[in-house]
Amino acid sequence: MTSALPNHNLFAALRAAFPADLDATAVETTTNAGVPLRYSWRDLDRSTAMLANLLASLNLTPGARIAVQVEKSVEAMALYLATLRAGYVFLPLNTAYQSGEISYFIANAEPAVVVCSSKNFGWVSKIAFTAGTRHVFTLDDSLSGSLLERAAHHSDQHAVAHKGPDDLAAILYTSGTTGRSKGAMLSHENLLSNAVTLKHYWGWRAGDVLIHALPIFHVHGLFVAIHGALLNGS
Repeated sequence: MTSALPNHNLFAALRAAFPADLDATAVETTTNAGVPLRYSWRDLDRSTAMLANLLASLNLTPGARIAVQVEKSVEAMALYLATLRAGYVFLPLNTAYQSGEISYFIANAEPAVVVCSSKNFGWVSKIAFTAGTRHVFTLDDSLSGSLLERAAHHSDQHAVAHKGPDDLAAILYTSGTTGRSKGAMLSHENLLSNAVTLKHYWGWRAGDVLIHALPIFHVHGLFVAIHGALLNGS
């Protein structure tokens, strides 16, 4: 009898690096009003599980794309991790994109789910539904939005989806300086290999703290910074 194949889901590797003390601080931030917020590693585990269960409840096809155009927040990061955890494909979109650009990306990537800021729901949802997207949620940087409201009704336990090393994890569109933007397809192994290599070359050590000042809709802010910190349990 052969053993089960290993799970190459990037989230599985990141989750394995969480510290033993799940109640330790994982992220510190502030609200728009300046109120301090603290998230533990247990908070990250539970929130990503609930969001992953919400996505799984939508009966999406394997490899479905989740397009996201929202302001930076811990909940937005959790949505990215939950997308990996559930086995779907994350598609981050620049918050400065307007209707013409969003129309192109949605038509080109054909996402099954679109998540946008509440202030943009009217025009984004119209584009998404016209293009055939079945689900549009809102997520704001004020701990609100229909995505969180729906996720609150789901279990905080979730078995990480099994993925192969070459399975697609994310699509990031190029800047399009010499033509239309093209979707760069990145696998779970692509992203994990990059994270492991940078962890070594950057010399991450126990107790290190990352000040995250970048947007999370491009490679450096979303992958390099977040993956490095999580893989180091920082």
